[in-house]
Amino acid sequence: MENLAIRPVISLIISSVIAATSYQRKSLDLSGALMGFLVMAIHFSAGYRFGALLLVFFFTSSRLTKVGEDKKRSFDAEFKEGGQRNWIQVLANSGIAAVLVVIVGNLTGWQDKCLDSKESALITSLIGGIIGQYCCCNGDTWSSEIGMLSNSQPRLITTFKPVKKGTNGGVTTTGLLAAAAAGGVVGLTFVLFGLFTAKCATDVAIKQLLVIPLSALAGLCGSVIDSLLGATMQFSGFCTVRNKVVGKPGPTVRKISGLSILDNNAVNLVSVLLTTLLTAIAFLYIF
Repeated sequence: MENLAIRPVISLIISSVIAATSYQRKSLDLSGALMGFLVMAIHFSAGYRFGALLLVFFFTSSRLTKVGEDKKRSFDAEFKEGGQRNWIQVLANSGIAAVLVVIVGNLTGWQDKCLDSKESALITSLIGGIIGQYCCCNGDTWSSEIGMLSNSQPRLITTFKPVKKGTNGGVTTTGLLAAAAAGGVVGLTFVLFGLFTAKCATDVAIKQLLVIPLSALAGLCGSVIDSLLGATMQFSGFCTVRNKVVGKPGPTVRKISGLSILDNNAVNLVSVLLTTLLTAIAFLYIF
């Protein structure tokens, strides 16, 4: 049995080291590092498996953001060196999960539980929502970062017309496959850590493997929802002066698609909300 008294201490140590290192490496700015510390501490305090889900998203996404920086800089008008995230982006990507892990922790007495609706439908659906959140965020990031480096022509998800790279709602086959793979990695992390942190009956343990394909589907679903919102609710235009796709209208900007209703952070938040809800419902009926 794990000594729950030392988990908060371990959580603070891990969160401090990762937040400080991420700030030093420019993966997070100062506000992002402070918010990241808080969110990580909450996740690890609720359970090491929840902390692992956050970290696999953060590390893989941060690594991919740094790949091909020169190429991305050439057509991304909002490119940031190292892909630095601020507190708003950290909260948009992990805020909902942070609330859910606290609720799950209180319901379970801070013990790791298997996905089993017969034992607790509420806990199973809430854990499904947490997994869905990170599948969505990881899927969206992998899809964008890998898709931008793809040599294939992006197509607007609503019309399938070719668009310039960097256009909100532009998708490629490579990007969509990357989104599914990203979700699968989140699911695999959950299953592997569960082998060490949760005790399940044999039949229930075998059923946990379904998390992996469901997570892959959630990653793809999150990316598609994000793209649909980006194509319709988020403005994209081509600036003839900067020779790049931009996210705001202007006298030198020729509209490509979308309306100026949501910004990128709002699109991410809505995508996360929808994917979290859909995944929670799916887990409730499948497990």
